[in-house]
Amino acid sequence: MLNLESLLTDEEKAIRDTAREYCQEKLLPRVLHGWRTEEFDPDVLPEMGKLGLLGPTIDGYGCAGVSSVAYGLIQREIERVDSGYRSTASVQSSLVMHPIHEFGTDAQKERFLPPLAKGEIVGAFGLTEPNHGSDPAGMETTAEEVDGGFVLNGSKTWISNAPVADVFVIWAKCKWDGKIRGFLLEKGMKGLTAPPIKNKIALRVSLTGSIFMDAVHIPHSALLQGASGLGGPFACLNSARFGISWGVMGALEDCVDRALEYALERRQFGRPLASFQLVQKKLVDAQTEVALGLLASLQVGRLKDSGALAPNMISVVKKNNCGKALLHARAVLDIFGGNACADEYHVGRHAANLQVTNTYEGTNDIHALILGRSMTGIQAFAN
Repeated sequence: MLNLESLLTDEEKAIRDTAREYCQEKLLPRVLHGWRTEEFDPDVLPEMGKLGLLGPTIDGYGCAGVSSVAYGLIQREIERVDSGYRSTASVQSSLVMHPIHEFGTDAQKERFLPPLAKGEIVGAFGLTEPNHGSDPAGMETTAEEVDGGFVLNGSKTWISNAPVADVFVIWAKCKWDGKIRGFLLEKGMKGLTAPPIKNKIALRVSLTGSIFMDAVHIPHSALLQGASGLGGPFACLNSARFGISWGVMGALEDCVDRALEYALERRQFGRPLASFQLVQKKLVDAQTEVALGLLASLQVGRLKDSGALAPNMISVVKKNNCGKALLHARAVLDIFGGNACADEYHVGRHAANLQVTNTYEGTNDIHALILGRSMTGIQAFAN
């Protein structure tokens, strides 16, 4: 609607086209089966890895080293199919590979980043706890230093990829100084379990689980040495939130495309639904928000790559794009009438997923309060 194409580089267009071809030809045919059975396809991450879609902004370690905008375009194409697939990829790239690259030692980078980039191993990010979602500073998971390393105790919940993860980025409060630090745990460690959370009503093509740590012993080499305090996990979250701002626009785009096709073909009162004023308004309002949301995320991406990004800018696009995507997905869903209940039309699935994207990685309300603090200088959501 506003010619986003003219603002992309040739490389970004090529990356976008590669992602789109894969998502439409390989992911879309599987999505309804995965949605209906709540099954995660283990081939997805290796397939993405072969195309360079995992950790793409990292330079080296088998990663492509592309722009932040290119990363956003990839998330847009994945979520055009389903938010669950994008969540799986987003966790791998932004919440696992990013902290290892930013805060890890050379040995940690060499060991974990290449197989993560190829999708040969799966990563999970453990921050949210049963009693601490929007308030991570109150986390109860602890790390105690002992001879030879650390002992971790605690639990995490609503963790994407956890049931199949090979490596876990776990954030814990250190008993020796009260600071929050990151640790790398691996599948099979004694005392570490990650059972799945079943019967979800959204993100059904991705796996979600809990993480339980009962006196898990890890060596000193498992510490992410470059992260101390909440700035570590927040940097990871902001990387993921940026990708989400693009992804949800892809989901809304698919909703608009499918609603438009349906409205042109479906006839009531002797004429196409698309000929009615209220239907046209729903379509136009949704498409307008797609255009504006993508341009906002593009600007944030350019600022990110130039080093001129302020953290609150991420909250602008995460809050706006997730909220608008949910609002307008629900609006165009009305166009389908009773058929909205049928998953073969896909829009109801998107709307269910978008309810979750509006909540995770910082709720819409929390991002409003982050921006309120930025405007007023007054923190309204904590003591």
